[in-house]
Amino acid sequence: MAREFQRGHKAKISDLTAGTDLYVGVQISAPGLTFDISCFGLDASERLSDDRYFIFFNQPKSPEESIQLLGAQAGDTESFRVTLDRIPQQIQRLSFTATIDGAGQMSQVASGYIRVVAGGEEVARYAFSGAEFSTERAVMLGDFYLKDVWRFAAIGQGFDGGLDALLKNFGGEVAEEEPAPAQPQAAVPSFAPPAQASAPPAFGAPAAAPAPAPAPVPAPAQNFAPPSPAPAQNFPPPPGATPPPAPADPAVYAAQTIVAPVNQPPYGQQPQPPQYGQVPGQQHAPGQSAPPPPGYGQPPQAPMPPGYGQQPPSGQFPGQPQAPHGAPQGAAPQGAGVAAALQKYREAPTGQRWTQQNEKLIRVDLGVADQPILARQGSMVLYQGKVEFGYKGAGFAGRVVGNATGQEMQLMRCSGRGQVFLAEEGTHLHPIELQGDAICVSAENVLAFDETLQHEVRRIEGHGIPGGALFVMQFQGTGTVIVKTHGVPVVLPVTPTTFADCHAVVAWSAAAQAIVSSQVRMRSNAYAGSTGESVNLQFRGAPGNFIVVQPYEV
Repeated sequence: MAREFQRGHKAKISDLTAGTDLYVGVQISAPGLTFDISCFGLDASERLSDDRYFIFFNQPKSPEESIQLLGAQAGDTESFRVTLDRIPQQIQRLSFTATIDGAGQMSQVASGYIRVVAGGEEVARYAFSGAEFSTERAVMLGDFYLKDVWRFAAIGQGFDGGLDALLKNFGGEVAEEEPAPAQPQAAVPSFAPPAQASAPPAFGAPAAAPAPAPAPVPAPAQNFAPPSPAPAQNFPPPPGATPPPAPADPAVYAAQTIVAPVNQPPYGQQPQPPQYGQVPGQQHAPGQSAPPPPGYGQPPQAPMPPGYGQQPPSGQFPGQPQAPHGAPQGAAPQGAGVAAALQKYREAPTGQRWTQQNEKLIRVDLGVADQPILARQGSMVLYQGKVEFGYKGAGFAGRVVGNATGQEMQLMRCSGRGQVFLAEEGTHLHPIELQGDAICVSAENVLAFDETLQHEVRRIEGHGIPGGALFVMQFQGTGTVIVKTHGVPVVLPVTPTTFADCHAVVAWSAAAQAIVSSQVRMRSNAYAGSTGESVNLQFRGAPGNFIVVQPYEV
């Protein structure tokens, strides 16, 4: 049974098959487009140091015939024969690529795949679609590379430019175009899958349906969304902005906290005329109240939601109707004092599973949905009810996450019936609700998540990254992830020239591709100048993808 690969997945060839005589098939379905599918034989520096190992339509085999171009067969647009034990020592990577011949872009691809067949049996397949690309005209599909042993990696990296630009990127030279000699039809070798006259073989892509494509690009319906005319949800409004009226059942109260002045008179004390900002003897217009003293924030004209961020007018406790202008203010209201002063900080009960108490504290009700959560150890600041905490650092799952990331990320499992309040170092918290879609979050920015979510730790390697790699957690399914940021983040759309400091990146859409820019050979052309940062990430993806960046470097 073929092993399904996703972009970035790698495996030893010996784990897939014991053979070294392999068939590589590439199929691309894109109406109106034609493709040049090639193989680059690269040295240890990933350079085409020997042009004889550039295998394409004008050079269909290497000198010792360890790499051969076979042509279209068995349902594949193009196919190769690779004999690993005959590849010379100086060739340590085989990169299979596809470039558009003529006008067009990779986003027009309906479906495609690269597969590996050994002994007539398909052992590996990586499927892709145009939704993963935008304006690129070439794509690096997959690699065989030598790292102690031969391995296979699903790449799926788009490339701006055609075959000539790709050849120059690998250090080759573009020769004058010559007419291609007529090539006899190559016989199907014994190791290849059997050819059929009317339909591709069982392990190939069905003729009536396209090859299985990866998960569709998630619509940015979660709380981190690309910039649009409406502001992204769950991020606090800019300072000074008037909060909108409260919804029927608000999930987050993002109104600013209004700080009372230190010289505010106690509740019930008769204010002394003239009031601040009023000329002695001046009368107020009907319905107009006197300006507040300096430092005291004006309450908004529209009613604010009860609870976090709402400051009652001077001399009035929460819930008391405001006295008409001119009414006596000397009588102390019932309930004034400590309770009234702390009223605005009371817990905000909503009956939902996740409730944000303020921008830096969130509560989870374990009784809703009766499902446990996983949270960072040490992030619990208070809990109520019968809650059990299982520290995952002592168990199998915790060791997987903690050791895989290498960033001492230890998780605890919170279960039972009760409420748990979570926070960490005063960072801003942002709940992201997933509805079957996916998102990638830097491991350093994950605070908690529903145990029902599928999560996977991924490693982005690159020279210059502290520790040698950046660790990312990809979440997918139905549930909520709590992301923490230092300061208010910004959401930006992914464009062909989107670069970000790897320490400031918080999250990005799962369909976007993150590449260490120091490994992009044409960086001087694509991104001139030096930013002073040790290493940057380049993001690529189709329109609709986004990244989230915080104003802070971890």
